[in-house]
Amino acid sequence: MMHRFPTGVSGEKVHQKRVPGGAPPWLETVRVHFPRYGLHADELCVTELAQVIWAVQMSTVEFHPWNSRRADTEKPDEWRIDLDPMPECPPERVRIIAGVVREALDELGAVGWPKTSGGKGLHVYLRIEPSHGFTDVRRAALAFAREVERRVPGAATTTWWRKDRDPRALFVDYNQNARDHTMAAAYSVRGVPEATVSTPITWDEVDVVEPGDCTMATVPRRYAEVGDLHAGIDGAVFVIDELLEWAARDERAGATDPDDQGGADAPSCADDPGSADDPG
Repeated sequence: MMHRFPTGVSGEKVHQKRVPGGAPPWLETVRVHFPRYGLHADELCVTELAQVIWAVQMSTVEFHPWNSRRADTEKPDEWRIDLDPMPECPPERVRIIAGVVREALDELGAVGWPKTSGGKGLHVYLRIEPSHGFTDVRRAALAFAREVERRVPGAATTTWWRKDRDPRALFVDYNQNARDHTMAAAYSVRGVPEATVSTPITWDEVDVVEPGDCTMATVPRRYAEVGDLHAGIDGAVFVIDELLEWAARDERAGATDPDDQGGADAPSCADDPGSADDPG
């Protein structure tokens, strides 16, 4: 997914799925389908620097990949934890809940790879076996989010409707694992005047890195000094079966999914194949 800013980052953002007609033939793409409408889109599949340069000269600032690969776009191999603070959520609360996330992942035997969001939040990525579809991966993500909420009640929330959330809470956005929802890639610049960058960090840095520390001006030097902190992610594959057991347990206890009542926004992109959605 390309997030383009044709008139600059202070102007309108264009969410573009499709590689446009007239694009160079050496661009690599992957075809994704939108079953509800019987439509499809050929999306950019970046494999080399020239394709990044092409996208940038098309005014792309943000790169938002799916959490599946082109070998099988319907089987995600990445679970994404999005810690999305509400407007009055203090920065220290984000850090505390990140620690709770790490603790819960450690208990599961899962390795999480944190990165800044480029805003006030934090992302944690995990490589998973591509053996489940989006529905199950999202169920697993929701079960984990509920567990985080139980550990820090009142501070973390899984309440879907924004109007119903405490403005000081942190939303554990499980819906970023829904089909066709995307998040800024590691090392993607964000479309803000400060040119922040969604930057891999270590767990120890969670307590000290500020959102404004990682920008286009600072990240190249940082990368030269520390390298790619997500380089080992493909070697730490997690199986989500235990999380699916958690989901089944919660469902037996009466937990409901907002999507079952039409509350969640999961189908947004599939509903409108000509646009995209990035709720986080």
